[in-house]
Amino acid sequence: MDYIKLTPPLTDEVIGKLKVGDRVLISGTMYTGRDAAHKKMVDLIEKNEPMPFDPTGQIIYFVGPAPAKPGQVMNSAGPTTSGRMNKFSPIVIGAGLKGMVGKGEMGPEVVEAMKKHKAVYMVATGGAGALIADRIVGAEVVAWEELGPEAVRKLTVDEFPAIIAQDCHGGNIYVEGMAKYKK
Repeated sequence: MDYIKLTPPLTDEVIGKLKVGDRVLISGTMYTGRDAAHKKMVDLIEKNEPMPFDPTGQIIYFVGPAPAKPGQVMNSAGPTTSGRMNKFSPIVIGAGLKGMVGKGEMGPEVVEAMKKHKAVYMVATGGAGALIADRIVGAEVVAWEELGPEAVRKLTVDEFPAIIAQDCHGGNIYVEGMAKYKK
């Protein structure tokens, strides 16, 4: 199977072509954010104040990276459990976000937002944080440094591997994968 190369910012047209199970390589910019950062982002959106980055067409990686050792851009950068972002993600998707990367399944409220606003959820391999970090070639804190590993970072990535787990058409790799094995 071939990889689909993605370079944010992503468009509705690009998102519309992605299907569950597609393997992608992301190059360019991604942002990081976990629960604490998402809460702050949603607070800004609800107050109609600017976010620390324009989410339009962008991808957020649900990660709290380990501090870099000398000579590294980032140490381990494995995905965190995505379900913790369920209550925040629909609002950020509504503000223009097109992709999320994490591990585990996203909830129905996120699925509805992905359908309505054309966005996708991708998974990265849990437990492979050190290998994933090799695909991160640049990182800078752009907001909320006081959150430590949960601060929002702008990452520069080179062929960051992920799989489309939930698409804008309602496809869900967790449901479809289990159905295959029940037969």
